[in-house]
Amino acid sequence: MKEDILETIYNYLSTIALKKYRDFIREVAKAELPSGVVVKIRVVFIDSSFLDIYWSSSGRYSLHYERRHINGTVYRHDNAPHKKHQHVRTFPKHFHRGSEDRIEESYLPEDPIEAVEYFLRFILNLVRAKQRARSISNPFTVTQYA
Repeated sequence: MKEDILETIYNYLSTIALKKYRDFIREVAKAELPSGVVVKIRVVFIDSSFLDIYWSSSGRYSLHYERRHINGTVYRHDNAPHKKHQHVRTFPKHFHRGSEDRIEESYLPEDPIEAVEYFLRFILNLVRAKQRARSISNPFTVTQYA
């Protein structure tokens, strides 16, 4: 059932991943229906970007990493069978790299926990690269003296 998959992912994120990535993840939250069924998980990162996770019992999923409010980019693995993405070798699996229109093959693992871990590592590398680029472009820090 959908709630079992998302509940398992939520439990993983709120325990193991939150500890493993404690310097990177600010918050893990779940959205539930009044019945208690989990419909979405949101992971908020230290730079205010976030990952929304949807995963159904039928195997449909979307791992959506939102950065448009930071730098205009979005990254998403999903398996919605859009006809316009039929050219992608891994169809219906595909990856939006930086924008809705830049579509690539997706090699996201089939197992939900492995898939989330895979995408968390991608996000962590992306955030670290952005932080390194920022520190290289401004290598000087200002020291204030009282």
